Amino acid sequence: TMQSSGHRFRDVEHHLLLADNDSYDSSSSSSEADMADRVWFIRDGCGMVCAIMTWLLVVYADFVVTFVMLLPSKDFWYSVINGVLFNCLAVLALSSHLRTMLTDPGAVPKGNATKEYMDNLQLKPGEVIYKCPKCCSIKPERAHHCSICKRCIRKMDHHCPWVNNCVGEKNQRFFVLFTMYIALISAHALVLCGFQFFSCVRGQWTECSDFSPPVTVILMIFLCLEGFLFLTFTAVMFGTQIHSICNDETEIERLKSEKPTWERRLRWEGMKSVFGGQPSLLWINPFAGFRIRRLLLRGKKGGPEFSV
Repeated sequence: TMQSSGHRFRDVEHHLLLADNDSYDSSSSSSEADMADRVWFIRDGCGMVCAIMTWLLVVYADFVVTFVMLLPSKDFWYSVINGVLFNCLAVLALSSHLRTMLTDPGAVPKGNATKEYMDNLQLKPGEVIYKCPKCCSIKPERAHHCSICKRCIRKMDHHCPWVNNCVGEKNQRFFVLFTMYIALISAHALVLCGFQFFSCVRGQWTECSDFSPPVTVILMIFLCLEGFLFLTFTAVMFGTQIHSICNDETEIERLKSEKPTWERRLRWEGMKSVFGGQPSLLWINPFAGFRIRRLLLRGKKGGPEFSV
């Protein structure tokens, strides 16, 4: 324990006393404005492989649904309606995935545990603040250190390799949308496979698909397995996330049985806090808040990636 400026400074991992809205001073190594102009990306081999696999599996499902089941169908409106619906869900799912992966989950700036920064906090004499010994940052309340991101993350729920990022305060909404849209697209694919098998068996596989019957069966069986596994996994994850939001408790806090030192929000207040404002279609829109102009300016500036 070190004594400095009338307050105590401790190297610990838990029991945090700083509020979530405490910000990093502009005199530190990088300001909030600079961080907002950089792209967040985690250079983790396993996470990048899992993220690519996620995209490939969605693309495979889209290929089978579109070219094996819908385009060969003689029912024009059946093909059009289901094709538009499936592809829209696929775009929303992949967009949610991208925003989860490329959004800063709420990382605490590295190395902000300096004497100058602590003096700017204007702490009362004897007040205890806590430092993470791994990334040398002052830890806000409910923040946890991620060994993969190598940062302390505000309201960290868990690190998900499928999105190659932590799920935390700033990107939990996009992760919830990702699980929801993947669950919907998986259910839709399973329903379409059921109709396709029924029509193919009834028509004795004649003019069922542009592919040969064995190839068609193999492609559809693999899609069914993929759809069932993804539906089960994402539906459970979606339900877990909604439960955590309503209880104002992260998965880490639940697993560690941490006693809340914060005032828990009511269920509806928790939902509004994560998804933003009153209920509207913006809640299920992964593009909400996305600024193309800022992204173009980043490209022109050629700024470095905010990678860890």
